[in-house]
Amino acid sequence: MEMSDAAALFMNKKKKDQEDQIMSNVKIIGPDVPNVPWQDRPEGASNLPIWRYQENPIIGRNPLNGVARIFNSAVMPYGDGFIGVFRGEQTNGIPYIYLGRSKDAIHWDFEEDKIPFQDEDGKAFMPGYAYDPRLVKVEDTYYIIWCQDFYGASIGMAKTTDFQTFTRIENPFLPFNRNAVLFPRKVNGNFLMLSRPSDSGHTPFGDIFLSESPDMIFWGRHRHVMGKTDEWWQNLKIGGGAAPIETSEGWLLFYHGVTGTCNGYVYSIGGAILDLDQPSVVKYRCGTFLLTPEEWYEERGFVSNVTFPCATIHDAATGKIAIYYGCADTYVGLAFTTVDEVVSYIKEHNSVSTVDTEIGKR
Repeated sequence: MEMSDAAALFMNKKKKDQEDQIMSNVKIIGPDVPNVPWQDRPEGASNLPIWRYQENPIIGRNPLNGVARIFNSAVMPYGDGFIGVFRGEQTNGIPYIYLGRSKDAIHWDFEEDKIPFQDEDGKAFMPGYAYDPRLVKVEDTYYIIWCQDFYGASIGMAKTTDFQTFTRIENPFLPFNRNAVLFPRKVNGNFLMLSRPSDSGHTPFGDIFLSESPDMIFWGRHRHVMGKTDEWWQNLKIGGGAAPIETSEGWLLFYHGVTGTCNGYVYSIGGAILDLDQPSVVKYRCGTFLLTPEEWYEERGFVSNVTFPCATIHDAATGKIAIYYGCADTYVGLAFTTVDEVVSYIKEHNSVSTVDTEIGKR
């Protein structure tokens, strides 16, 4: 017996309501940020769950005196506005970290001087160079994590509670290491950090690892999280991006995947969901990229073909997520998604492997 048109419409509506209910069950666990920057998906956007801000890039060339380019930077809510740590490539080619503030997280005012790091005795303690910072709040402290020289490329860290005094803390790892990303809360009583062991050059390899610390001084219990795959956009190496977002499905991680071409590396943005209690276990991993260089500011610059995620601002009440990413080592771009859309997409295009789902210990 053929179904009537009315019955068919009812069944389709019921199915859609069920699908919407499934999607709406995904929740961001964290504070509400009602002033999260936002722009609705434009007409004609791709079927991918992330769409670009139509006025990109939000930071262009020569943003302040003596700095040629700002990119690969991290921002977060602070007070009634926003604050950020920015990779400023000086005109002499040496990168440092600069502080910026904004009322809307789109238009930024930068301090002219580099962030004045000091040691625990209050004496000036500046790294020789510093780049690709992340900014994460854990409990009542803000942590800045970056790449620097520690007799080879490695991780530098500092803490602040007021963005006036910035105190360096111990380097967490030996050289060579990059792309360190701190989790926004302790898990099982310990701080957690993702990192990507590397070499001292451009590193034609690299997997993401997880490490634990009880005190931000001693790090151990190292676990493998995930590595490169056969998918073209992440078949060379991968690395952590923005600080993981806690959701009801697990830790939502935006990371970068890299491939090699005859014209150099191409950096795309990928997505994965890690287990909440054992984040070295990957529950879902998207087989397709979420964003890849396509716009002029991503394809053309000091280093072409780079989309490099470093931060998100997200609102638990609405599920809105704003993603900040470096573009072609020259600009800062902004993109948007919702936790419903991106988690659903990652699960629908899941390509998690048996290695990904291991605890990461051998």
